[in-house]
Amino acid sequence: MALLDRFKLTGKVAIVTGAGRGIGRACALAFAEVGAKVVCAARTEEQIQDTANQVRHLGSDAVAVRCDVNERADLEQLVDATLGRFGRIDILVNNAGGTPPCEALYTSERMFEEAFHFNVTSAFLLTRLAVPHMLRTAGEGVVLNISSAAGRFPLAGFVAYSTAKAALSHMTRVLGQEFAPKVRVNAIAVGATETSALVPFLNDELRAKMEALTPMRRLGSVEDIALAALYLVSPASSWVTGKVLEVDGGTETSNWPFPPPSI
Repeated sequence: MALLDRFKLTGKVAIVTGAGRGIGRACALAFAEVGAKVVCAARTEEQIQDTANQVRHLGSDAVAVRCDVNERADLEQLVDATLGRFGRIDILVNNAGGTPPCEALYTSERMFEEAFHFNVTSAFLLTRLAVPHMLRTAGEGVVLNISSAAGRFPLAGFVAYSTAKAALSHMTRVLGQEFAPKVRVNAIAVGATETSALVPFLNDELRAKMEALTPMRRLGSVEDIALAALYLVSPASSWVTGKVLEVDGGTETSNWPFPPPSI
């Protein structure tokens, strides 16, 4: 097999959560471009239908499934819809997640637990639901978790989000060991990337500060993350599992330029 052929996903079926926009949408389109059939899942029907249409425009097949990853019934229905349409599951991308910033002393117990459920528990549950079907239908599979650089270094004001993403990264390592060699589990620790979650905070001054604090002197694009995702879900990374790939412009400390809150 030629080396470039190892990046192809011909005949594979991929579930991508949060596929209506941003990183999830970019991953769905990247997978379609190399031959995968894509199940586009998110809460907003219009957005996932648009992503599914773009997948079809690239010559692949797609289905849009409305799904709130916080709801177990939605996750079960997502797996059932995938099997009903395509008969197999090869790839799962747990991308849906996120939590707005909040100072620690103003973060309630409920807020903290909701952040953990949205970013970690939902990914664990969908993985637990999908993996048995990967083994039954394909005999193997790949799980990719979209984590964050915030889970790697302290980021004041993001105690719930950062702690949840650190847990997601470590869960990736544990499941990578437990599911090997049949199912590979990896994650991407995403740095500051221009998504709809970040763009509302950006102005020219803030962008310049963040770029100056980033060794590569620019913010990430969703395509930067999608290319890393393509590597990790494709046969090109067949000897990689239980790892967290840092795609963050080379940052070793936070490039969030706001001072920590005072108490």
